[in-house]
Amino acid sequence: MDITQRRISRIARMVRTFTNRSMRREGVGPSELDLLLAVRFHPGITLTEVCRHLELDKGAAARQLASLETKGYIRREPNPNDRRSQLLYATEKGEAIRSSKAHVEEVFYEWLVEPLSGEEREELARLLEILVRRCREERNAEFPHVSRLLASAQEPVQTDGKPGI
Repeated sequence: MDITQRRISRIARMVRTFTNRSMRREGVGPSELDLLLAVRFHPGITLTEVCRHLELDKGAAARQLASLETKGYIRREPNPNDRRSQLLYATEKGEAIRSSKAHVEEVFYEWLVEPLSGEEREELARLLEILVRRCREERNAEFPHVSRLLASAQEPVQTDGKPGI
C-alpha cells in the first residue's frame, strides 16, 4: 500500500472514530447506526432484508433492532403480505439521527480542510470526485476489476521465505 492509500484509510478511520464517539453520546452504537440508516434508507424493510443488505447475523440484528426500538429510534408494523415478518420504519427520533451523523461528519471535514486555500479545496474536491465516480461505477458493476486484482495478488513473502503479514 503506498502512502496515499494509507493516508486515505487513516482519514476514513479517524472520521469514523469521531462519528462513532459522537453517536454513542446519543445512545447509538456503530452497528446500531448501520441498521438504523438501512431502515431510514429503505422504509418498510424487513429484518431479513436488513440482514441480507448489511450481511448481518439474524440474531445479532434482532438484538440491535430491539435496542433501537426500546430507545425510540425504530418502530415495527405488521407486514400485510407476510404475517411472520414485520416492516421496519424510523421514528422521528430515528430520522433526526441521520441529520445528526451528517452534521458530525460535516463539522469534522470542515475542520479537516480548514488550512487549505480555496483553490486547494477546489482541486481536492475535483480529484475526490474522480475517485468517487470510479468507486461508484466499480460498486455498481459488483467490483469486477478490484476482485480480479485481489484474486491475482500474491501474499507478501518475507526474506525468510515464509508468508508475510
